[in-house]
Amino acid sequence: MLVLATAGACSVSSAADFTLAGRKSGSWSVAGGIMGTLVGGASTVGTVQLAFLYGLSAWWFTLGSGLACLFLGLALAPALRHGMVETIPQFISRYHGERARVCASLFSALGMFIHVVAQLMACGALLATLFNFSMMQGALISSVLVAFFALGGGMRSAGPLGMAKLLLLYGTMAGAGMVAVTKAGGLNQLSSTFPAFPWFSLFGYGVKEGVSDLVSMLVGVISTQTYLQAVFSSLDSVTARRGALISAVMIPPLGILGIAVGLFMRNQHPSLDSARALPAFLLEYFPSELAGIAFAALLIAAVGTASGLTLGVGTTLKVDILAKLRLNEKYELMVMRLITFGVILAALAILLFNLDSAIMKWSFLSMGLRGATLCFPLLGAVFLRERTSRRGGAASIYTAPLAVIAAGIIGTTMPPLLIGLAVSGAAMAGGLVLNHFARSRGDQR
Repeated sequence: MLVLATAGACSVSSAADFTLAGRKSGSWSVAGGIMGTLVGGASTVGTVQLAFLYGLSAWWFTLGSGLACLFLGLALAPALRHGMVETIPQFISRYHGERARVCASLFSALGMFIHVVAQLMACGALLATLFNFSMMQGALISSVLVAFFALGGGMRSAGPLGMAKLLLLYGTMAGAGMVAVTKAGGLNQLSSTFPAFPWFSLFGYGVKEGVSDLVSMLVGVISTQTYLQAVFSSLDSVTARRGALISAVMIPPLGILGIAVGLFMRNQHPSLDSARALPAFLLEYFPSELAGIAFAALLIAAVGTASGLTLGVGTTLKVDILAKLRLNEKYELMVMRLITFGVILAALAILLFNLDSAIMKWSFLSMGLRGATLCFPLLGAVFLRERTSRRGGAASIYTAPLAVIAAGIIGTTMPPLLIGLAVSGAAMAGGLVLNHFARSRGDQR
């Protein structure tokens, strides 16, 4: 991993290399860029935890990720790559205006930044558990690791690093899944241990909850700069599509492997703290030499996710907010790295004052801000193009994230993301209706 990051850093000579790998990424590098950030602690530790609690319902995260990548590859990737942009707001601004671009950039960057805080918290907790560090020490070390990977080669090294990380995770989860099934006495024995419902139903913890999780993943993937930045970096539209489709095939099986581990641990240790299901399994049932490699893979996964998100925040701020400064080209790479480093420092500062907060609280707020701000305006720009409503898109970008924040502060029974999407959809629909009446009056807008 260190060799890949160092090699990537040495090959970066410009800001375009740092943010887009010179638009020369092959399909596997695109897939590595997507999965290097998308596949992390939630796909492994989180999936095993949910399987321990609910069974097959834990598959929604990795299954939803795969379906989102499938949609990205089939419907969005060619158009986005053909657009020759660096950021999602930059693409959206062509149809919804420059003011909307600035607002979209700020809320998108804020959403990713919040997720960086959550990932640093997860990395710190893992280090603290493994090496008996304090949470503060774990957070500081995590920040250094994230800085090393994020400031190295940028997108130039993100693809190779992502694939190396995925291979480590696949090895870990495949080994864990096979050990779990073997020690359980085979798949038939494991399945007969639990009733079919709720343990082997995707809706075991509720239809509404399952659908909500699926929507969250679909919206989150297509609304996050970090994932789409891999698409923007591809050699061409065909390569972009293939990279997204590779991700769609490779991510879901990880969830099935994690579910086997979660069910086995539920059967063997029903009183165990669910968050410790995977670490406890690795410590107790894995050979000691392989357990060390497995823990390293989980740490690298969390660090890789944080690094990718940090790069996404830095790219968004530099391209959409600071581009008006018209920096000299020879200073652009330095400025890009300084912004990225500043994002890491700011996330660390917030984390040090919130060491006891819940990781998922930050993650849900992050998802809500990103999804509500970008999802519908982006889909309108891709599928409707000039027929989309400029006013409706701008109104959506201005109001939807504020609705998410208000819902989070007030506290509602409906997830803030869904409230934000409802407001966004209403604004987009209202704009299209106004456009229709304007055209019928001969007032072309």
